Amino acid sequence: MKHIVVLTGAGVSAESGISTFRDSNGLWENHDIMDVATPEGFERNPELVLRFYNQRRKQLFEVEPNKAHLLLAKLEKEYKVTIVTQNVDDLHERSGSTNVIHLHGELRKVRSTYESNLIYDWTEDINLGDLCEKGHQLRPHIVWFGEAVPELERASSFVYDADIVIIIGTSMQVYPAASLIDYAHPKAKIFFIDPRPAISEQRMDNLIVITDLASKGMELLVKEYL
Repeated sequence: MKHIVVLTGAGVSAESGISTFRDSNGLWENHDIMDVATPEGFERNPELVLRFYNQRRKQLFEVEPNKAHLLLAKLEKEYKVTIVTQNVDDLHERSGSTNVIHLHGELRKVRSTYESNLIYDWTEDINLGDLCEKGHQLRPHIVWFGEAVPELERASSFVYDADIVIIIGTSMQVYPAASLIDYAHPKAKIFFIDPRPAISEQRMDNLIVITDLASKGMELLVKEYL
């Protein structure tokens, strides 16, 4: 069975109504990135950071997977599929994908500020005073700027193993996630779906670019190439 590895970003979830990570003005939901997505921001104003992610978590209950998510899940009927996503939502899982790696963490999980391996499923608000089992404050299970990306090495090994790589909804310009494409086997087929692709087919012989939004691009990919 051929192995498909899918690298997804904010463009996949945008069609479901989830805001992309960063607007053109450099803000995320009207907040400075450095205030809500760094360890320093959390240290300065933990209430603001917790409130910000509580709002993002609540938004998950208002959105549904879109056609791109559903088509990716459907691929599991014929292929071994690994989803490597930069998204922190759970729309891939809710659409039926069973092997999802979250590079940047998950909104529906929290972890200890003292021991990063103490991770808990979480659907409610996080508040100051919510503690891990060892008595330390809980924080969003999100990889912030300046923090290591624990799943990067595992993700790169899956990309190397892939017969087909699909890049969808991500510019592949932000590192370290952007480096994953460099691990693709020279014989792997690579498809890049994006309305404004930052990678051209001239970059590599095995690359096919589909200039479209996630859902329409996936429909074309499934119909014409898979």
